[in-house]
Amino acid sequence: MALSGIQIYKLLPQTNCKECGFPTCLAFAMKLAAKQVELSSCPYVSEDSQQQLAESAAPPIRLVALKAGGYEVKAGNETVLFRHDKTFYNKPGLFIQVNAADGDIAKKVAAADAYSVTYVGLEFTVDGFAILADGDLGAAVKAVRSASKRPLILIGDPAALEPGLQACQGETPLLHAADPSNWETMADLAKKYQAALVVKADTLDELADLTQKIQARGVEDMVLDPVPAASPLSQSLAAYVQLRRMALKANFRPLGYPIISFPAATGDPVRESLFAAQAIAKYGGFVVLSEFKPELLYALLVLRENIYTDPQKPIQVQPGVYEINNPTPESPVLVTTNFSITYFAVANEIEGSGLPAWLVVADAEGMSVLTAWAAGKFDAERIAKSIKEFDVASKVSRKRVVLPGHVAVLSGELEEELPDWEIKVGPREAVDIPAFYKQVLT
Repeated sequence: MALSGIQIYKLLPQTNCKECGFPTCLAFAMKLAAKQVELSSCPYVSEDSQQQLAESAAPPIRLVALKAGGYEVKAGNETVLFRHDKTFYNKPGLFIQVNAADGDIAKKVAAADAYSVTYVGLEFTVDGFAILADGDLGAAVKAVRSASKRPLILIGDPAALEPGLQACQGETPLLHAADPSNWETMADLAKKYQAALVVKADTLDELADLTQKIQARGVEDMVLDPVPAASPLSQSLAAYVQLRRMALKANFRPLGYPIISFPAATGDPVRESLFAAQAIAKYGGFVVLSEFKPELLYALLVLRENIYTDPQKPIQVQPGVYEINNPTPESPVLVTTNFSITYFAVANEIEGSGLPAWLVVADAEGMSVLTAWAAGKFDAERIAKSIKEFDVASKVSRKRVVLPGHVAVLSGELEEELPDWEIKVGPREAVDIPAFYKQVLT
């Protein structure tokens, strides 16, 4: 059973040394009970206490990391069922499946590995590749490695997997899969090559039994495959949620591992997209797609980013002055906040119009215009400070600054802060900026 915060506190040194980052040992104990810190943060806990606290110190869902060529994909270590309770930490890895028997495997991998798209200032790429051992897996791994250094999932029976493991020594791949018929051999392979291991069974009871046996055999890093191939969406959702609840609410260690999903099991592309989206939301740790489809991958990457963004820490862009469409000294200066969605809404409208402008992004702690204004983080003083700090005056010959329409009330104050500037109030919505520009600023 997990210990309460008070029970943990009694086992700590109670010196309030603050070296753990918390003001008191009691505060640290409460965080430890909530699975929000690690016991190793306390430098003075005794060995006896460490043994007693091992269960409370361990994360409810084990962290499993796949590593290769400087890349790392992590899953696990989650502490909540819903992101609004706190946040989700480790984004599910999106892997592209290739077959060892494919003659053009290196070409397919190279195309997927090169994929990169920018969304609200973030760069999205694939996370790794899953290789199905329907041919020479050792040769397939070498072919993949000629085109990509990203982490691997190796899929096949024990005999087929070993050549692939020999070809990627020094890495941490994921092996799929140990089941009731082969778990001993698969566990030995995972232990020998220091790989993580997928455990597969038809029921959660069988799954829990297998993880305990495999752990006793010396393998700690496991990933769960809890539903048969081509299961209905409802069945996979129920299984994933039950696994998460068992790990977090019941602290049931045999099921406290990340989950792997294979959305393409039926070969239906529509179902694959739905299954993949569901797995990202609830609660896949590794998601294997049937092939590289940029249109599907982009949608899933955006969905993943939205779900795994900390709701208490909005995505921000770097404050500064941005040049859009090669502005000249005659071009106007527009102002907005550093909330990424606000910035890209404004920047995209200006860029799409083809009209040149200087865009000053003020530091509003990642808040939107109205939210920042209401919180006192986007006022005339801050706007003026940003314009001066970024030396915008040296870039323009005609000093015109355009305020967002939602904060028109700041125009008078900004005139006092910037007496040499012409202050204009722009539209409330970014979509209206091009028309405003043509009517008022040209």
